[in-house]
This record gives sequence, C-alpha cells and structure tokens, in this order.
Amino acid sequence: MTATAFYIPSVNLMGSGSLQQAAADIQSRGWRKALIVTDAPLVATGMVGKVAELLSEHDVTSVVFDEVKPNPNVANVEAGLAVLQQYDCDFVISLGGGSPHDCAKGIALVAANGGSIKDYEGVDQSAKPQLPLVAINTTAGTASEMTRFCIITDDERHVKMAIVDKHTTPVLSVNDPDLMVGMPKALTAATGMDALTHAIEAYVSTAATPITDACALQAVRLISANLRTAVEDGNNKTAREAMAYAEFLAGMAFNNASLGYVHAMAHQLGGFYDLPHGVCNAILLPHVQSFNARAADARLGEVGAAMGCDVQGLSADEAAKVCIEAIRTLAADVNIPAGVAELGADEKDIPVLAENAMKDACGLTNPIQPSFDEVCDIFRAAF
Repeated sequence: MTATAFYIPSVNLMGSGSLQQAAADIQSRGWRKALIVTDAPLVATGMVGKVAELLSEHDVTSVVFDEVKPNPNVANVEAGLAVLQQYDCDFVISLGGGSPHDCAKGIALVAANGGSIKDYEGVDQSAKPQLPLVAINTTAGTASEMTRFCIITDDERHVKMAIVDKHTTPVLSVNDPDLMVGMPKALTAATGMDALTHAIEAYVSTAATPITDACALQAVRLISANLRTAVEDGNNKTAREAMAYAEFLAGMAFNNASLGYVHAMAHQLGGFYDLPHGVCNAILLPHVQSFNARAADARLGEVGAAMGCDVQGLSADEAAKVCIEAIRTLAADVNIPAGVAELGADEKDIPVLAENAMKDACGLTNPIQPSFDEVCDIFRAAF
C-alpha cells in the first residue's frame, strides 16, 4: 500500500469566540506586523477594523490590503505582495472567504519563494513554506482557510490556475460562526453547495482514504440538515455553527483526497466569465456525478444515505440516481440557478472550456478520466 499524507493547519480554532483566542495565539508567536488581505465589502462592514483593533490590543500592528477581487488574479497577488514588502510585514492574515484566503496564499507563497505566482501552478512546485499565514474565515464553503489549495485567475489565458502545494497550508485557521451571521442568503447558498461539492468529490475520489471518507460523509450529513435553515435564517447560530463545522470537515476531506471534474470544469467557467465559484460547482455537481455513476454508483448511494435518502433495498445504480436527485433538490431549495446559461455562459465556448478543464490538476483524481468529447457533453448538459 502506498504511503499517504494528511495535510491540515497545525492549529484550528472553531466555535464562538475563537477570534479572540486567535489574537492571543498570534501574540504568543512573536509576530508583530500583519498584512491583512481582504476585500472592500468587509472593510465597509467594520469587520476589518475590528480585527485590526483586536490585534493592536495584543501588541500587533497591521496594514490592510483590501483590493481582492471575487476571483483573485495574478495582478491581485502582485499588488498585495508590493504592500507587504513596502511595510515589511512578517506574517499575513487573510480575512473573508475563499477569495481573500487564496490571494493571501499567493502573496505569502511568492514572498517566501520569489518569482511569480504563475510559477507555482500545479502540484508542489514551491521550494519552501510560505510566509506564516493566519486564515480567519467569514463564510462556510470554500475551506480555503485550512487547505493546501490556492486558486488564482490568469487573465492572460482566461483560466483559473490550480496551485496545490503543501507549503500554502495556513499555520492557524479560525472559524468563528459569529463572523458568519451577516452572510447574505445567496452567498450562504453558494458557499454551502461548494462545501457539499468538496465532500462528494472527495468521497468518490480515487485518492480517498478511511480518514477522508469519515470527514466527507459527516460533512454531507451536516450540510443536508442545516444548509436550508442557514439560508433562510442567517441569524440561526446553531445552523451557522453546523455549517462552519461542515465546511471544515469537507475541507479536511478534499485537502487530502483532492477533488474531481466538477472543480476542473467550474474553474474554467469562473476564469473565463468571472463567475461565482460555488454557483458553478452547484450547477455542475449533479451532471458530473451522473457521468461518474458508472464507476462510483456504490459510493454515490452512500452519499445519498448521508443526505437522508432512503436507499435501503435499492441497487447501486438506483441509489446513485436517488443521490443525484437529492443534490438537485437541495440546490433548487436554496435557489441555485438551473444552468450555466443563466449566468451568461455561451455554448460556443465549450471546446476551449473543455480543453482547459482537462489540464486542471483537480481532475486527476476523478473516478473516471473523461475524453474531450465527454467533457463537452457534460458542459452542454449543464447549460
């Protein structure tokens, strides 16, 4: 049996009040000047100021870089790196959802290794660990706060680069549901379906292990039981905390079992049209799993059971179909668009989208390696 590695930040703070605990942890490590990587909306809410003030109370100064785009690109990384170098910051804090986390990883990785973020596309291309990164999460979906995945858009090629590197793993992750209460319904839905995609792709992955399986199935259970409530009642702390645990468990699963063609294809839609990642995943998920079912029907049936479906007595094929229908129902219940055409995608672009998807590192662990024509067919079905 081949040896496997299990990657996760060395410290992960979970639950209400964990932001306060994080500030004390940072102070104890001796870091003194943070680059806070975030976006303008979080500055406007006052959350960035709150974090900066909390750091100050613990003798840590900070500089804010708030120019992160919803799909961070190479220019974002370069601009943030310039600010870090200008103010001689000794560590990085990412504050927000997947976009600030990914941008911060890019900044911290290039700060330590040099060159351009484009040099690190692929798997484990860096020579040494990034500058220390503390990831403070405000959404329940991407799990970027605790993974070795970093997704950066290369605008020149219109693709999202998948940088999968053990050196991008944050030192400390923070999931405080108190920071998630104000998340809008649409964002709650998109990030929640993103987490479900992580869990399911990890569970059917060719690199799955008993550890990742346990994480993935528990994530599916929590999402199925709590996402609808979190979307409808954003102030429900119980649902918010359950979703925070769910996205983290899903992150533990895919951080180590990797992903599949849902992500390989969603990255192309996001990079080509600048579309929201979680929504693209949610639309593609049932279509890709319908394709995967001939190799992963038994596993999909087990996912269906975790979603609360009655699959007792069904054949593996029948159970897989029940699972896929449950995915569609959950997506519809939280108002995910029915197809990517509603997002502005154009069928004439399918060949280039498919070609780029087949180069994406996330597809390597899909249970079936599709042909170019099969990827095109999946894209067409998702329109």
